[in-house]
Amino acid sequence: MLVIIISCLYNYTNSYKNTIGLDRVIYSKLMSTSINQEVVSSSSSTDDDNFKAPINEIDRRRNFAIISHPDAGKTTLTEKLLLFGGAIQDAGAVKARADQRKATSDWMEIEKQRGISVTSTVLSFEYSLQTSKFHLNLLDTPGHQDFSEDTYRTLAAADNCVMLIDAAKGIEDRTRKLFEVCRMRKLPIFTFTNKMDRPSLTPFEIIDQLEKEFALECCPMNWPIGDGESFQGVLDRATNQVHLFQRGDRRKKIAANVVDLNDPDLKEIIGESLHTKLLEDIEVLDMLIPEPNEEKIINGDQTPLFFGSAMTNFGVELFLQTFLKFAQRPAGREAVVSSESNDISQVLVTPESDEFTGFVFKLQANLDPRHRDRMAFIRVCSGTFKKGMKVSHSRMKKSINLSSAQSLFAQDRESITEAFPGDVIGIHNPGHFAIGDTIYTGGKRVAFPGIPSFSPEKFAYIRNPNPSTYKKFQKGLSELLDEGAVQMLRDRGDDGNGTPLLAAVGQLQFEVVEYRLKNEYTVDSIFEKLDYSIARWVNGGWDAIAKAEADGKLFGVYIVKDRWERPVLLFRNEWKERSLVTEAEYLDLVPWSFPPVEFLVSVIFSNFLYN
Repeated sequence: MLVIIISCLYNYTNSYKNTIGLDRVIYSKLMSTSINQEVVSSSSSTDDDNFKAPINEIDRRRNFAIISHPDAGKTTLTEKLLLFGGAIQDAGAVKARADQRKATSDWMEIEKQRGISVTSTVLSFEYSLQTSKFHLNLLDTPGHQDFSEDTYRTLAAADNCVMLIDAAKGIEDRTRKLFEVCRMRKLPIFTFTNKMDRPSLTPFEIIDQLEKEFALECCPMNWPIGDGESFQGVLDRATNQVHLFQRGDRRKKIAANVVDLNDPDLKEIIGESLHTKLLEDIEVLDMLIPEPNEEKIINGDQTPLFFGSAMTNFGVELFLQTFLKFAQRPAGREAVVSSESNDISQVLVTPESDEFTGFVFKLQANLDPRHRDRMAFIRVCSGTFKKGMKVSHSRMKKSINLSSAQSLFAQDRESITEAFPGDVIGIHNPGHFAIGDTIYTGGKRVAFPGIPSFSPEKFAYIRNPNPSTYKKFQKGLSELLDEGAVQMLRDRGDDGNGTPLLAAVGQLQFEVVEYRLKNEYTVDSIFEKLDYSIARWVNGGWDAIAKAEADGKLFGVYIVKDRWERPVLLFRNEWKERSLVTEAEYLDLVPWSFPPVEFLVSVIFSNFLYN
């Protein structure tokens, strides 16, 4: 039974091995695990309702996330995709002047002020291509490394990934880390090389970086003509047409002038030297570059490569149209299923399943500050959501009535009566949901792999300087903790009335908490930073802590506990952490944690790996 559940969780947890620093021995255990999978395309339901999703609704959905290094233009590309998709009529700017509108995806006040994305956003819109009408769910993620956990949680809900690269800088550090997460989740990766209207690396240098660093086969779908001031446009390799670059109103859609490659006027339009170089490049591409292979793209082994300038709207719609041709529809997801007789099996839940399933990947408070609401973001994995349906809550072992749901467009919401695989819906959360929860219909209990918390690197006590705002302070802090904005620890002897210790990946998370407490809950806060940089959960429990103290192994180590009373050790440096791993193996130190659940997934997962 252990082998079944661990293999089910392998694909998900393996995606984090480069990010959370798990020991290689752990992964050798996982890699050596081999079982037969059961593919579930239908299952029995205890209700008369038919929740099977229509095939045409599944086929027309595309779900994708955008990743990049900060300042590569991710939010700008998001805005322009919305513009060409008809979702907005006037694209916003990340750092807007007084006469410009702000970016749609950056809806929080702090995002507008600082010009950075601090939380993930869901944006749903329709796009017509020839005779097909697609429904797109765009998951916009924070680019800054301080908000890594929010990004990782969002990638768990994605079926495709768009990797954005700055043409002048090439592959950057943050892009490398996020790429590894996408690759381990086996997501199809589409690469957009941005800012071609500025001095750039050559396209061959971009290809060389992608192939050498990522071992990723590149297939340029278009090809740039010049760069910077001499940038003239791109060649669409599928049609042999040149889309000419022109500057105009950056906030509006601009129809590109298109000229056939064999048009005798092309040489005069782009200049003789660039025309000659284009023909030479085409000859090299035809000889050395592979054709697009749909199977390789879906498996994440080949990346379609695009060039353009999101800020000037150029190449964005051409990218979108090609993306829709090759991106995968909603994919099946591995889960653990338990019957009434407690038989445990691993299944692949396909979108075509007869039953509804979904999981919570994000919680958000105060989407509408006027109502102080809390929203659970649920990725629909199979079946059809229907307004008023009853679902089972896997962790809580109870039935919940989903009386209403909203489609999401950043801060805006619209009530819906149906949703299908690949969609992300917002459900009012009165406290039922936690990140990683599974909901389902049918007689068999279903659980998708949970979403872990990762080792924080910044720690600070948070205090309320004004006792008269105690209730509002506690409410605000509790809701932000539920979102996963930060993690909370407490001193070992704290009975719950002591000063909370917040833990974060980066300093900006503390600043966001301070700002949101003030802006959304009208309470002040004071942060007192601690000089620790590493946290490790103790799988051995409090008995192991007592033994390590008796052995004199915990000198200089701060002992705290998490929200579920589990021991956590804080270290000032890697040397002390590594020496303790060697000298006190019975502690079983791990750099991540799952919320405790009754269903066996996370418990058995931890025990198998570390015992």
